[in-house]
Amino acid sequence: MKLDDPDLFRQAALIGGQWISRPDMEVTDPATGKTLGHMPDCSAAETTEAIAAAEAAMKDWRARTHAERADLLMRWYQLMLDHAEDLARILTAEQGKPLQEARGEILYGASFVRWFAEEARRINGAIIPSPVPGKKIFAMKEPVGVCAIITPWNFPNAMITRKVAPGLAAGCTMVIKPSDFTPYSALALGVLAERAGIPKGVINILTGRPEAIGATLTGSAVVRKLSFTGSTRVGAMLAEQCAPTLKKLSLELGGNAPFIVFDDADLEAAVEGAMASKFRNGGQTCVCANRLLVQSGIHDAFVAALTARVDALRVGPGTEDGVEIGPMINNAAIDKITTHVTDALAKGAMRTTRSRDLPAGYADPMVLSGADTGMRLADEETFGPVAPIFRFETEEEALRIANGTPFGLAAYFYTTDMARAFRVGEALEFGLVGLNTGAISHEVSPFGGVKASGLGREGAREGIEEYLETKAFHFGGL
Repeated sequence: MKLDDPDLFRQAALIGGQWISRPDMEVTDPATGKTLGHMPDCSAAETTEAIAAAEAAMKDWRARTHAERADLLMRWYQLMLDHAEDLARILTAEQGKPLQEARGEILYGASFVRWFAEEARRINGAIIPSPVPGKKIFAMKEPVGVCAIITPWNFPNAMITRKVAPGLAAGCTMVIKPSDFTPYSALALGVLAERAGIPKGVINILTGRPEAIGATLTGSAVVRKLSFTGSTRVGAMLAEQCAPTLKKLSLELGGNAPFIVFDDADLEAAVEGAMASKFRNGGQTCVCANRLLVQSGIHDAFVAALTARVDALRVGPGTEDGVEIGPMINNAAIDKITTHVTDALAKGAMRTTRSRDLPAGYADPMVLSGADTGMRLADEETFGPVAPIFRFETEEEALRIANGTPFGLAAYFYTTDMARAFRVGEALEFGLVGLNTGAISHEVSPFGGVKASGLGREGAREGIEEYLETKAFHFGGL
């Protein structure tokens, strides 16, 4: 990496304002497989130290005025913008996504810091009329307390800011565990938080394997909230571990997003939306279109148009100009994609896109027509650049297939019939629904799922409520 500010690349954990450097584990560049750097493998004891540091910092941080916390968040936000190019380079180096896409993530991540800096000034309670003479009742908003934040590798910048910014705005302190595949984006944010003047101990960042760190965080009675983005399997395990201490939970878990195209859809807009939803970050997002359901009248035209667009995608290292699909995060991701494609082809699907000769670590973007519900990719997230097309005949059939999953994170549909728009939008069992758009993630709107896709919401006004408790304060003798 060629950074304008090399100090942003920290190979150290951050505990109570101290940077702890040990080359316990290596981090590799997914584009080359070469070692990018090292990081400490933090222990249970170090996790306990980080929790204690966050607890010690809590008294001062929660006592600051909303305006003071807002001002510090705005300084942090401005530093992110000032160092956006370096942050994007670090992100691409450790995660692999194209540099242009990484730049977009940095701005997206920063938008949460600005939004919640503004929301910090609007944390209001209420006065409730008492049914008893001579009394007043105040509903007061207070910070939850020390929060544990566990983030994934696919958006190593934005998944941190989306969780940490509302917590800081509310007056909480943080212990962050980034993915061991992508720790450096989190650590760079820690450097900028220090420069912004956020006090020591308010943000702590633990690197390393998840087992010891996670068990200590979930088992601690000091930690009052856990926010996690990742698989449903791990989310359920963390919820179970948090149960004895009854922590507040925010869980943004797996998805199996349907993308429905009705006969009356604008074909060009639907293809454009499918490209944005399916192939962003190489298909490695929880809201990616996993099942493309296309009505029979428009099916062939849609498949042909999408095939042409996918054939034109450029695959390569994220640092190269014009690249649209970077490497997958690791070999396990490649193996899962290969398994899904092999299973689908064996059960009657047909590949409509050209085949490419790609180096190890890269997945060939493709369209598969003739997909059906008996294939593994109908039930499991592929998490790669594979677009399976399911043909359907009626609206009822499309809804049955779309809702026929335990997951309920994101869904998309295209139609120009407004009656159908309301009918289908209400019938889809998902926390996020996009009508005639493939982009549904913004700092101003609530983000989260239903069913096996999680608990709680991030972003918007709802995002800060996740880090607040309501205290009923009763005044007598007035």
